[in-house]
Amino acid sequence: QKVLGLVESVLGHLDELRSRLPEGLTITTWRNSASQLRDRLNILIKNGVGGFILVFIVLALFLRLRLAIWVSLGVPLSILGALFVFPLAGVSINAISLFAFIMVLGLLVDDAVVVGENVHRHQENAEDPLEAAITGAREVAIPVIFGVLTTIAAFGPMIYAPGTMGQIFGVIGLSAILCLVFSVIESQLVLPAHLGHMKWSDPAVTERENSVVAKWKQFQTRMATSLSRLAHDRYRPMLDRALSQRYAVIAGGTGILMIALATVVFGIGSAKMNFSFFPPIESDYVTASLIMPQGTPVEATERAARILLASAHQTRIQMDEEGLEVDGESLVKHVLLSIGEQPMSPGNRPGDSAGSTGSHAAEVSIAIQSGDNRPISAAEIKRRWRKGTPTIPGVVELAFSAEYFSAGDPINVQLRSNNVDELREAADRLKRKLLDYPGVSDINDSFREGKQEIKLNILPAAQSLGLTLDDLSKQVRQAFYGEEAQRIQRGRDDIRVMIRYPEDARRSLADLEDLRIRTPNGGEVPFYAVAKAELGRGYATIKRSNRQRVIEVTADVDIKQIAAGDVIADLEKTFIPLLAADYPGLTHSLEGAQAEQKESIVGLFKNYFVALLLIYALLAVPLRSYIQPLIIMAVIPFGLVGAIFGHWFMFFTREIFTDQTFNFSMMSIFGFVALTGVVVNSSLVLVHYINERRAMGIPLEEAVREAGVARFRPIVLTSLTTFVGLAPILRETSVSAQFLIPMATSLGFGVLFGSTISLFLVPSAYIVLEDIRVLLSREKPAAPYSDRFHTVASQTSDVGER
Repeated sequence: QKVLGLVESVLGHLDELRSRLPEGLTITTWRNSASQLRDRLNILIKNGVGGFILVFIVLALFLRLRLAIWVSLGVPLSILGALFVFPLAGVSINAISLFAFIMVLGLLVDDAVVVGENVHRHQENAEDPLEAAITGAREVAIPVIFGVLTTIAAFGPMIYAPGTMGQIFGVIGLSAILCLVFSVIESQLVLPAHLGHMKWSDPAVTERENSVVAKWKQFQTRMATSLSRLAHDRYRPMLDRALSQRYAVIAGGTGILMIALATVVFGIGSAKMNFSFFPPIESDYVTASLIMPQGTPVEATERAARILLASAHQTRIQMDEEGLEVDGESLVKHVLLSIGEQPMSPGNRPGDSAGSTGSHAAEVSIAIQSGDNRPISAAEIKRRWRKGTPTIPGVVELAFSAEYFSAGDPINVQLRSNNVDELREAADRLKRKLLDYPGVSDINDSFREGKQEIKLNILPAAQSLGLTLDDLSKQVRQAFYGEEAQRIQRGRDDIRVMIRYPEDARRSLADLEDLRIRTPNGGEVPFYAVAKAELGRGYATIKRSNRQRVIEVTADVDIKQIAAGDVIADLEKTFIPLLAADYPGLTHSLEGAQAEQKESIVGLFKNYFVALLLIYALLAVPLRSYIQPLIIMAVIPFGLVGAIFGHWFMFFTREIFTDQTFNFSMMSIFGFVALTGVVVNSSLVLVHYINERRAMGIPLEEAVREAGVARFRPIVLTSLTTFVGLAPILRETSVSAQFLIPMATSLGFGVLFGSTISLFLVPSAYIVLEDIRVLLSREKPAAPYSDRFHTVASQTSDVGER
């Protein structure tokens, strides 16, 4: 808020300054990042409020209104608790932390739903409200607390993620964990206290007092009853069939998992989703950065830059003629030409250190309308501008960018060798090869020649005279640059007295040829007799890695046409081995976004493996078993199935209704990591209830069936609240929120599918585990499951009706 207030103050001073400017002079705001921040915050707050309202509506439909209100209050209380701890944790309120709040909106009511629903079940049996609250909370305390702990464990890998991604996801993981800690405190201590002192009104009295409330009560009762009827009339018969064919259920689930993974590799039909390390975040600026050879006069650089400027204006005219305007204004607001520096460049090109400032550097940048208003994307504007730009003679590097943030060049291959000439040849061949791939553009390398210089080489005749190249270079320097004879102090100035040839004797190469070189024995010989000079260019910079010279070949990729990973894979399979064979000693490595991707994935999966072990341990404690946690964790891959199919759903809907692309990304993987701890919660509650029923002496199959029916409503409610909490961000079309959607897709659809399949897979796996135990212990079961199937089903049906 302080930043936004400061910006408003600056803009106010600019308005005051405009009124005092002389005629013909205007001032405008070129870049205001605060407006982008405000837009992102408003979008996230809007989606957060929308998600909370949807969560409350779902709860109000299936729970009593007062109960839904108390359960929903856990969300703001948890977020306020996290905000209270933010200063101690070193976290600020920003777009990333706000997205974390949206992501956990539905998760924050999961434990409260389980507690509230169980308390409500006891209160419906005419128990004392306070005793019912205490008993109901105690019954589910262990699975609820350990369920939240598993979710916290799943968010842990985000905090320790390496690289650039770790800076982003560390905030998300820490914010989510803080919210979850306060949510479990609220559900175990605050919520039961409120429910224990809540008085339920008499339906007859309510109907007489307020007909509107009575009608809502009737509607809500029908909805809640319909969910109970769904559990008894639909789910229970399906569960019976699943249990009788439990091995087929497990095999079918495995088949679905294989199909989902196959769609990732091979696509669906002709459609194939690419993988991008980090979804591009569109900027409100499209920039073309130009590098000419070092030493190029500023006039020549300006002529080249004005070619870019002309093509930018031509692109603007074409878009205006096509009617691509915003509220009657041109899509292009301003155009900036900069000579000598590149203030708007993303700063990730390989040649930046070689000189993005100087007379050889230039930049043209287009300021366009806000991303939520423009009719076409910044990437499309970039493509049109690049296509309309003619070939610029003498250019060393020309790169177009339209991203607000970049993790590095999509393609960055670092070639290493001790032979500089072979290294340059290999880089040129690699650049020509990249031209063969569709969608690959802005192909450059990091080799930069320096300014023109005179290179001196000593002749064999000089060796017989005892001359070395060092002697030669020193004498040439003394003759043309001079040798310091003395320094004279004049006030605060230091005056150097240099001895060198007169000016008329050091104007041309001919003067160098006439230079007399002194030999070690005191004689003199003409320069041309012992050395030769030629014009050439040195190196602007010399890059080394592991004591070897390196050149980085970089390129941009249009993700709509091809994935950078596919290009890299093909190069490493078919082309780079040929280079290594043709140039012995040549090695390569992947840098840029590919190196960042590798670092992030390797680090993430190391942390994820530790998280899985921690989740297993957390599940083993309340279940008091080393095997049953495996049943629960078997649901995790099916959360991945939901995440994959959710991405396909978003892919096809975005393709039909918008021009925005949707792909798998690193955000998708992080979403699945967070999903791991969420999908086990429902299964933990289910297995824990089965164990309780069996401890009471209820037969295995009957205990499994009762647990499935009893936990059907809380499992469905927690899944729905998690999904609807993310629904607003899933349908968000704002450019500012696009990079967050893949993570929300993995979490939302993964929970929806994973929890649904757990209602059938976990009970089936539980009985299969018992089958294996009986088989290994050579115990004979009392009776086949099929013999008791109809008897138990009818008994359970009677119980459900009662």
